[in-house]
Amino acid sequence: MTRAGGRGPWSWNSRHHLLRNTTIYALSYDPDTREHPDLTMSSNVGLTTPRGSGTSGYVQRNLSQLKPRDNAAPYTKDYDQIKQLRQRQPDQGILEHDRKREIEVKVFELRDRLEDEGVDEDEIDDQCDALRKKLQKEAESSGERLDKAKARNLKQHQVHELAAAKIEESEKLRKALGISKDYEEGSHWRRQEERLRENMKKEADDDEDRRRPKDEDSE
Repeated sequence: MTRAGGRGPWSWNSRHHLLRNTTIYALSYDPDTREHPDLTMSSNVGLTTPRGSGTSGYVQRNLSQLKPRDNAAPYTKDYDQIKQLRQRQPDQGILEHDRKREIEVKVFELRDRLEDEGVDEDEIDDQCDALRKKLQKEAESSGERLDKAKARNLKQHQVHELAAAKIEESEKLRKALGISKDYEEGSHWRRQEERLRENMKKEADDDEDRRRPKDEDSE
């Protein structure tokens, strides 16, 4: 396709506009800020407008470009602050709400089945109340414990249930290994260091006591 005023798709007019826009873009470069504040780029290719460039203005994304990693991530190197990070605690209110919801779902299923069977309304209420009390009693007796099958079937969005299951799993592991509840990470080595310092101090005191009579006799 030939443009008016030149031969081929790149006419003199197109080359003139491209050269002019590129020159303006280069002259507006600020080396301090590394920006071109005076111009609004078209597709971020160095042109104020695709007009006169001999293109449609469409710029394909560079699929081979690697995004730089965020080196300024807020990672702390303070060990004391890291120690304060504890396992995520579940919201007991949400857990209680979910338990009550499970009970009411089972009660509703029973009511729906009895209504389909044509059972009297009073009898339906009595059976539903009995089932509700039974399920509530079972929930209170089991407490916050989760069976393995239920823990495996938890979904990713059930964050509080997953946190409760993780805490229960950690508690079982702690009891199996005989670790006390008030155990702190690194406390074993800290106790060893304290005993070592005490022994070194005791040896230094003994040496001082042994040297003291000799000094007194020499006087």
